[in-house]
Amino acid sequence: MSAHFDLSKEEMKSYGYKIVDIIAEHWATLEQKKPVASASRKEMDSIFLQEAPNNGMPAEKVLDFVMDNVIPNSTVISHPKAYSFVPGPSNFISTMADSLATGFNIFSGGWMVSPAAAELEIVTMNWLLKMYNFPVEKGGGIFTSGGSMANLTALVTARRLKCGDDFSKAVIYLSDQAHSSNIKAIRVLGFKKEQIRILPTDLEFRISINKLKNAIAKDRLEGLQPFCYIASAGTTNTGTVDPLNEIADICEEEDLWFHIDGAYGGAAILAEKGAKALRGIERADSLTVDPHKWFYQPYEIGCLLVKDASWLSGTFSEKPEYLRDIEGNESEINFYDYGIQLTRRFRALKFYMSIKTYGLDAFKEAVTYNIQLADDVEKMLRKSRNWEIISPATLAVINFRYNPIGLNLSEKEIDELNQKISQKIMESREAFLVTTILNKQVVLRMCLINPKTTMDDVKETLELCHQFGEEILKENRLKGA
Repeated sequence: MSAHFDLSKEEMKSYGYKIVDIIAEHWATLEQKKPVASASRKEMDSIFLQEAPNNGMPAEKVLDFVMDNVIPNSTVISHPKAYSFVPGPSNFISTMADSLATGFNIFSGGWMVSPAAAELEIVTMNWLLKMYNFPVEKGGGIFTSGGSMANLTALVTARRLKCGDDFSKAVIYLSDQAHSSNIKAIRVLGFKKEQIRILPTDLEFRISINKLKNAIAKDRLEGLQPFCYIASAGTTNTGTVDPLNEIADICEEEDLWFHIDGAYGGAAILAEKGAKALRGIERADSLTVDPHKWFYQPYEIGCLLVKDASWLSGTFSEKPEYLRDIEGNESEINFYDYGIQLTRRFRALKFYMSIKTYGLDAFKEAVTYNIQLADDVEKMLRKSRNWEIISPATLAVINFRYNPIGLNLSEKEIDELNQKISQKIMESREAFLVTTILNKQVVLRMCLINPKTTMDDVKETLELCHQFGEEILKENRLKGA
C-alpha cells in the first residue's frame, strides 16, 4: 500500500515542471506586470472562505485556482516600480535554492542531522563576519527569519551579559528613527515603558550625541542601569546612519552594549560610498543585517552577527535529554544553541548558492548602482519646479514632496496633495509608492534597492505623480470657485 501522499514519479515531474515554468515566466515578464495588488477582506472572503474539504481534487486544478486568485492578489515586491517600505528584489538562483531546501526538507538545527547545512551556515557566516570586519575566529552569528528576530536575539543576549537575572533597573536607548521591531523586541523581553529612552534626532535624522550623553548621565544619577544603545545603520524612513564611531566611544566609556540595527543599510558596505557611511560598524557588539533586503535574497532570511560566538551559545544553549546524543564536539556547531528556534529551515543554502553563482562582485555592482540611482534621482528632482527634497538620497532612500513653485500652498494643502497623489498612484496599480511622515510633513518616499529599476522607471512614475498632482489641484480650484 502506498503512502497517503505519494504521487508517481511522472506525476511529480509534470507538476514540478509546471511550477518551474510558471516561476521562470514570472521572472522573464516581471517588468510587464502591474506591481500593486489591492482587495478588501470581503472580496478575499468571497473567493477563499470555505470549510476544509474532506475529499481532495486534482493537483493541477488547485494550482490553477492559486494562479488565478492568490498570485494576482499579491503585490509584486520584486517589481522595478515597487518603491515602498523596503522592496524585496530577490534573485532566481536563491529562489531555486529555497525550492531545493524545502524539497529535501533539510533540518538546519543541529550538526548530527545535517552537517552540510550547519557547515554552509558557518561558511556564509564567516563571509559576513569578514565583510563587516568582525573577528572570524572568535565571532559568530546565526541566520534568522528576518531583522525582527535578529534584533530580539541580540537584545536577549545583551540583557543576559549586562544585567544577569535582574534587569529591573536596566535602561535601553534608541532614537525616534529606530525601526519598530526594536520596540517590539524590548516589550517582548518584559521591559517597562519607563525603561525605554526614545531620543530625538537632529535635522538630518541622526541621534544627537549630546542628548544621548545627557540621558545616560541622568539615569545613572537616579540609580538606574544604562545597559544598551541600539544604533541605526540605514533607517527605514530615510536611510540615515547614526554616528557609529561616536556612539561606540560612548558605549565603551559607559560600559553599554552596542547593538547596530543594519537590517536595511548593512549591505551598503558592498559599495564604496556605503562603506564610508558605515564607518564604525565594526565596533558593534552585535549587528543585524537582512539578506532578504539589500543582499537580494527571497524571504525569509535575516542575520545576527556578534563579536563572540560564546555570547550566543551561553544565552540560548539548553541540554534536554532527547538531544544528549547529538552534541558533537565544539567545532561542530548546533545552531539551535545560537538562537531561539530549535527547528530551523536551511536558510544558508540560498545565500551560499547565489554568492557562488553570481560572485560577490555582482552584488557589489548592484548595490553601487542602487546608491547612484538614488543620487541621480535627487539631482533630477532638484532641477524641477514641482518637487521639493525633504530628505536627500541616503543609502538609496529619498524623500520628497510635490510642491510646485509659485503656488504658495499651505502645509496642510501640501500634505493633502501628496497623500492624494500616493492614493491615486496606488489605485492606478502602476507603481507601489506610499507616504511617510518627516518633520510632521507628508512626503513621498522611494527606496531604490532593486537593480532592475531604471531611471526611466522613476521618470515614468514621477510623471504620473505630476499628472495626478495637476488633476488634484484643478479639482481643488473648481471646488473653491
